[in-house]
Amino acid sequence: MNLEELNTIARKMVAPGKGLLAADESTGTIQKRFDRIGVENTEANRRDYRELLFRTATAMKDHIGGVILFDETLRQKAKDGTPLVKLIAEAGAVPGIKVDKGAKPLALAAGETVTEGLDGLRERFREYHKLGARFAKWRAVIDIGRDVPSYNGILANAQALARYAALAQENGIVPIVEPEVLMDGDHDIQRCEDVTGWVLSEVFEQLYLAGVALEGMILKPNMIVPGMKCATQAGVPEVAERTVKVLKQRVPAAVPGVAFLSGGQSDLDATAHLDAMNRIGGLPWALTFSYGRALQAAPQKAWGGKAENAAAAQAAFAHRARMNSRAALGKWSKADETAA
Repeated sequence: MNLEELNTIARKMVAPGKGLLAADESTGTIQKRFDRIGVENTEANRRDYRELLFRTATAMKDHIGGVILFDETLRQKAKDGTPLVKLIAEAGAVPGIKVDKGAKPLALAAGETVTEGLDGLRERFREYHKLGARFAKWRAVIDIGRDVPSYNGILANAQALARYAALAQENGIVPIVEPEVLMDGDHDIQRCEDVTGWVLSEVFEQLYLAGVALEGMILKPNMIVPGMKCATQAGVPEVAERTVKVLKQRVPAAVPGVAFLSGGQSDLDATAHLDAMNRIGGLPWALTFSYGRALQAAPQKAWGGKAENAAAAQAAFAHRARMNSRAALGKWSKADETAA
């Protein structure tokens, strides 16, 4: 493991004003996205859509530090024969790969899951490195309910995250560690804060025990928000203050960057919350975005599967990337949205 090289990659991914584009939807997930816009889920359409994003020069060069890819996309070529990985790298962003196999029911633990995909992962990492990937992502899913999460469920996911991260670093790949506490349900914001703090504490203990170098990883957590079905929703300042508080309590300063998932928030909320956190200041790590739907919903709608809409889709993507870039700098305002 070359820690200096891993640290350099991690810092490039979360450089000032830059964040991550999560374009790692599985074939099944992108089916849902395409169904909403009336596009057939074919390999050619998936390629065309992602090529459209990666060729959006202003967004990719100025605002995107890395792109998380699905296995298929890592191997695909653009219409002109250029590998999509090369398009990303030439724009100055780091290509990455989703490596987990999804959350599966945790045995004898009703309502809880554990993410699978560790079998054969060392060999897959070696292949992915040859294909150009320099970082990876593994997502753990923690639900909040009456009797969940349990310590067993949190520990199982924390250990899997740690084993994945160690294998990634062993193979020269920066691990994105993603423990997502879901915002489904009717729990209040205090419950989200308590569970998220618990999860982060356990994750970093397991990372330590596994020998993972914190300087060579990125954390991708949820924000502290109430459940979507909660009667009392929180304002932007409260979400920002609670999230920063938990991060300062649980995340070591050695971590180069924290790149939030949007987790089902609206485009505007995800941007506003990130901006408010960065305005608090005095943070030991870069706070930025690792958004999928919050960056892609607008361009998908504008594109609609039609080649003649490519420019409009690219403009929509460039706008959302710029808005989140400004939020990562603590310089976003609603006026920026109105002007656009």
